[in-house]
Amino acid sequence: MPSREDILNAKILVVDDSPDNIELMEEILREEGYTSVSSTMLPEQVCPLHRQHNYDLILLDLQMPGLNGFQVMKGLKEIEQGGYLPVLALTAQPSFKIAALEAGARDFISKPFDLLEVHKRIHNMLEVRLLYRELAQYSRAQQELALHDPLTGLPNRRLLEDRIETTLQHASRNHHKAAIMYLDLDGFKTINDTYGHAYGDEVLKTVAQRLLACSRKEDTVARLGGDEFMVVLGEVGGLADAHGPAAKLVEAVSEPIFVNDLKLQLSTSIGISIYPDDAETVDALISIADYALYEAKRGGKNRFCATSAPAAAKVQAPAVKPELATPRG
Repeated sequence: MPSREDILNAKILVVDDSPDNIELMEEILREEGYTSVSSTMLPEQVCPLHRQHNYDLILLDLQMPGLNGFQVMKGLKEIEQGGYLPVLALTAQPSFKIAALEAGARDFISKPFDLLEVHKRIHNMLEVRLLYRELAQYSRAQQELALHDPLTGLPNRRLLEDRIETTLQHASRNHHKAAIMYLDLDGFKTINDTYGHAYGDEVLKTVAQRLLACSRKEDTVARLGGDEFMVVLGEVGGLADAHGPAAKLVEAVSEPIFVNDLKLQLSTSIGISIYPDDAETVDALISIADYALYEAKRGGKNRFCATSAPAAAKVQAPAVKPELATPRG
């Protein structure tokens, strides 16, 4: 639940065409302890101000020249887009009360103001508004967790497949190619078995950071699970354009990793598939990259490999450096 401090620090906008009414409401709010109160006598400013400041509460007079309160609420609905409309209507007309609620206002205050009623309705509305925001943030956080690996923070397989689909669509529209690089860590099981999962987790986090550091901002780096990762490259001219990034990843992973003053070393094997040369669907591209990864493992690990299909001839790139050709893990 929102604390009293949260409620008193909430952002409030007072909208009224009467300077006396604005002065009175601002005084009421200040005396109650509200710290972030602003006002306007121009109803056409309400929507632009709300876009800029995202108010927690808008005290809105319904009868104003030019735009009336009902027209203002219509504009606010477009900004909130189905969210909680933070409008507390101010009206001296009893018939407007139900109309205001039907138009989207969450509550109303009658004029002339009753001080106790004003305090209670404002407090209650802010409490609900802030709680609604907390729940929305929690929902977004849960959604993020559902799409990202909790250990490394990288996209998980579910999000990865969507990212690949988007990359392929973009490549098709712009007549480019795309590359899928499937990575598996050589020697990770030995580290896990020898030093424990805590050390293994630190290794995975370090590898994730290195993969991100070696990739472009527009590329996708994801963890599939265990010690398997995938990097998706958009806008490549062909297989040759994937060789450099793959070699860079192989070299980065082979650098020593220090965990609690313990020096650990491992390497990575990478399988590559190219859209649309090898396949045109997400599943097929992943399968071909997986087979190429198997070929890289079989060829000595610590290297990258590309193959168009299991039955096709293998196209293997040389190891990055002679001294890296033998796996260290």
